[in-house]
Amino acid sequence: MSAHAGARGAAGTTTARPGCSGPTILVLAKSPQPGRSKTRLAPRFGPAGAAALAAAALADTLEAVAAAPAVDRVLVLDGEQVPPTPPGFRVVPQHPGTHAERIAAALAAVSGPALLIGMDTPQITPGLLALDLTHQGPRAWIGPAADGGWWALGLREPDRYADAVLRGVPMSTARTGTIQRRRLLAAGLTVTQLPVLRDVDEPADAEAVAALAPDTRFAHLVRQLTGQNTETGQNTETGQNTETREPR
Repeated sequence: MSAHAGARGAAGTTTARPGCSGPTILVLAKSPQPGRSKTRLAPRFGPAGAAALAAAALADTLEAVAAAPAVDRVLVLDGEQVPPTPPGFRVVPQHPGTHAERIAAALAAVSGPALLIGMDTPQITPGLLALDLTHQGPRAWIGPAADGGWWALGLREPDRYADAVLRGVPMSTARTGTIQRRRLLAAGLTVTQLPVLRDVDEPADAEAVAALAPDTRFAHLVRQLTGQNTETGQNTETGQNTETREPR
């Protein structure tokens, strides 16, 4: 998972509502702003373009979460500017501290199964967020990222285990996912692995993810910013034809 700076405050406690299925889904995100959002994309897309891509990725992510089974949907936000959110979302500020501490605090505030994701995988679908919550099902879930990190972390009892399994885990390294999985197993949790996804950190990631999910807002904006004609599928810089579709 990519690092995001902390914000003041902490997420409020969430308790599963009777008669609902699915976990609480939390989206850890930073307010999309030029110079603060997706800065590693700026050399290719410019500060404004990088922020716009962050906003598009977040919008695609929230749309997928809105369509996934969940008892509650929470945007855990770093920043004062609250982006548009679909109906049914709560917005709470991130807890201060290291990246691992902020993730732990967001998960620990939930009483009942929880799944936390970031804003770096606009290709996610509602199906990827559906967890097996049967009585004999797993007690933890991890979605590895292609760069060695993770894009999703789920706990059946987050208020009990979040701090223990996250404390001191180094984030944004090539070994983050491996260390996190070991920490879950060391806590005695049965772990299910979710599919490996590529998250967006560098310009090459943005273009690869856009190609994988061409119907997203994110992909549409990548095509615009790289000079691809979204109607003809032709790159105005190279003349190369590429398959394009309307954004979802």
